[in-house]
Amino acid sequence: MPFLTSPVLTAGTLARRPQPTLASGDGLLLRPWRAEDAPAVHEVFQDPVMHQWHARAADSEEEVAGWIRDWHRAWEEEREAHWAVTDADSGSLLGRVALREIRLDDGTAEVAYWTVPAARGRGIAVRAAGALTRWALDETGFHRLELLHAVRNEASCRVASRTGFTLEGTKRGAVLHPDGRHDMHLHARVRGD
Repeated sequence: MPFLTSPVLTAGTLARRPQPTLASGDGLLLRPWRAEDAPAVHEVFQDPVMHQWHARAADSEEEVAGWIRDWHRAWEEEREAHWAVTDADSGSLLGRVALREIRLDDGTAEVAYWTVPAARGRGIAVRAAGALTRWALDETGFHRLELLHAVRNEASCRVASRTGFTLEGTKRGAVLHPDGRHDMHLHARVRGD
């Protein structure tokens, strides 16, 4: 059955080229993950704050190495795109930013992020999400990006607002966390905002 609309982004938009390194313009680099990042990511996932807002735990560096391999495959399959957020000068890991739930045909994706404990409160997530958003909407041609966070996660709500994502509503009981179901704020940006 033919579609009545053309895809916003065609198959191959991401996969036909290597995943780019993105500069934030203010001291951050978003680069593809490397195998040698596994120990640092494992360490981040031992942090209780990560357990509070994420449903996933990391039991070993080997498990995280598998995540990194999966993140590379996700780029090739155009399902997701994950970047390590690093200090542009030192190369130290500061966090992660990603596009999840990519739908090229609709030109949509979901922005996700986390920061290492030492980087919190320094605007790292805002700067990294801003760089990713500019690349996705302005350079690549996505039409709409969504950002979801637990309503109780006030820090993520500030990141969404400071990155220009408009609060569109609350998805009640939408995500299961270790402490039960969470209502989620839905924020979004569309090209041209």
